[in-house]
Amino acid sequence: MSEILVDSTVDPVDPIVGPVDVADVLDVAGTELRNLKRLLGKAGESAWDRLLDWLVDEYFRLEVTGWENIPAEGPAVLVANHSGAWGLDAFVLQKVFGRRLDRPLHVPAAPFVFKVPVIGSYARKKGAIPLDPMLGWEQLAAGELVGVFPEGIAGLEKPFEERYRLRPFSPGFAVTAVRAGAPFVPVSVVGAEEACPRLGEVPALARLLDLPCFPLTPPFPLPAKWLVTIGEPIPVPPRPGSLAERSAAARRLCAETRAAVQELVDRDRGRRETPFW
Repeated sequence: MSEILVDSTVDPVDPIVGPVDVADVLDVAGTELRNLKRLLGKAGESAWDRLLDWLVDEYFRLEVTGWENIPAEGPAVLVANHSGAWGLDAFVLQKVFGRRLDRPLHVPAAPFVFKVPVIGSYARKKGAIPLDPMLGWEQLAAGELVGVFPEGIAGLEKPFEERYRLRPFSPGFAVTAVRAGAPFVPVSVVGAEEACPRLGEVPALARLLDLPCFPLTPPFPLPAKWLVTIGEPIPVPPRPGSLAERSAAARRLCAETRAAVQELVDRDRGRRETPFW
């Protein structure tokens, strides 16, 4: 009868790697994954930044007039029309103003913007702030610039045949500006409607991705010519004493600013022989 030799120094039931060793391995792996995610995020933000540079300079051939109308100091609210299916105009304006101005421009952004990988972190680093009822009050009180799109999502939902017809402005930004004593600076953006034309929408995808809307539009912007005009500031009156007076002043200034932006948009559309020159 053959004998089976067993090495008494080795316990076959002992694990090769102990629980502490497994925890260490998982901790190291988690750290490496976080570092990789951070590096990929930085690479993505850098790629998005370079893409915006190329779009502004080469693809859209963007022209800006009226820089002298932005106050060199003190608070101000830059009020622009919102257009194009994906709201690319917000990133383009942030890029253009960031290059030229010696002061930051804060743009309130909807919650879903901050959830988008790369885009959300990029927007936050460039001065985007959460969209809330105060609409940049903290920044205005500190004497900074705030850029708003008072049409909101409704501006992006315009069908192509209604392009450049401004939707009603939400007066929230005007209430904040009156409170802060910040002038309104009308800004028109022409070109975004042709670059990202809204041809329809896909409600099922909007629900699936938890988005306000999912537009049907070309997968990449079209090479439209962009014109941005910065109009003359509209001063705010001394802060009214009563709530009713402040509300009335805000509604009046909101309507005046909307009319000024629409006038600039109509004028710049007339400057183009074709959207694609």
